[in-house]
Amino acid sequence: MLQKRKSLLNPKKKYLQVALNSTLDEAFNIISKLPISERIIVEAGTPLIKKYGEEGIFKVKQWYQMHIDGEALTRSSLTKPVSINSLFKSYFRNTPSMKKVKISEYEAYVVADLKTMDRGETEVDIAVSGGANAAIALGNAPSETLDAFILKCDENGIDSMIDMMNVGYPLSVLRGLKRLPTVVILHRGVDEERFNKEKQIPLYEIRRIKGNYDIMISIAGGDTIREVQRSVFNDADIVIAWKGFYESSEQTGILADQFLKIIK
Repeated sequence: MLQKRKSLLNPKKKYLQVALNSTLDEAFNIISKLPISERIIVEAGTPLIKKYGEEGIFKVKQWYQMHIDGEALTRSSLTKPVSINSLFKSYFRNTPSMKKVKISEYEAYVVADLKTMDRGETEVDIAVSGGANAAIALGNAPSETLDAFILKCDENGIDSMIDMMNVGYPLSVLRGLKRLPTVVILHRGVDEERFNKEKQIPLYEIRRIKGNYDIMISIAGGDTIREVQRSVFNDADIVIAWKGFYESSEQTGILADQFLKIIK
């Protein structure tokens, strides 16, 4: 039996993951409009991390936690450091002796989509330093990299996610690992969707993987309500969306509420 660390996520709940793939300014706009729900995960997307680095992850985490805690987000938040209030809350939220003290509704859950292909340990350090709760590596990476990546995530208390985009047989990747990741992502890429209209999200892999492993499954590459419904119907635990939030960012709150009603 492969080892698996207990997830920070509740396997009995369904989650919406909002991917932030543009600028920090756009990320700020979207975060500020999200409804308050522990079932909303925020992702610092690959383009954002490549543009802003570790600081980009840190800002996304800071803003989302401030939003959850009811702190006012203003344009000055784009450049200001973490507030004393946020640091105080973060300290006591993670102090065992203070578990009974209600600091806020819950901790902001942020994913760093690093798309790691090599240097698994080093890239996990980047995610941890940025305050992320989870990091993503590519299933096409060498098994040695994935093993190092998952172990380093476990040692640092964050969730490991393996993105199976362009992986023909995800089970073969899982069977070659020493430890299970927290989440397997089944992913139809943006370019695949754009240039190959026949390309489908491999939803059939959900039952195949869950038939062999007790593991959470995330679906990426489908932004329509119908695609979300199909993903949930096929037993996905997390649905990742991004396009709709950028195309109508002024409707972010309404759109997120619609997704949450479907993802139950």
